[in-house]
Amino acid sequence: QVQLVESGGGLVQPGGSLRLSCAASGSIFAIAVIGWHRQAPGKQREVVATITSYGMTNYADSVKGRFSISRDSAKNTMYLQMNSLKPEDTAIYYCRMVVVGTSNDSWGQGTQVTVSS
Repeated sequence: QVQLVESGGGLVQPGGSLRLSCAASGSIFAIAVIGWHRQAPGKQREVVATITSYGMTNYADSVKGRFSISRDSAKNTMYLQMNSLKPEDTAIYYCRMVVVGTSNDSWGQGTQVTVSS
């Protein structure tokens, strides 16, 4: 079973930046679609950004131009660089790794991001 371990969350002021990291165990990272999701209090979990094994990215409209997803297959690690943070970005952020066509669908434990002055 793949394990995903997140880090990098915390408290930041509006306009600030954070970088989330998610380290994956196992050998399937290079072929997986990876992504970041978030869930704010009282709201459904939503997709923030995804990146395929060949580098194609997709972002939620609410974060386009501010967030950047990346992956380092040599380190089995994915990142989410978050700039110009807003209070509405406050949520628990989860990383996810999926191998299309298989049952491999793993989630991290979540990391809290709070944007507040």
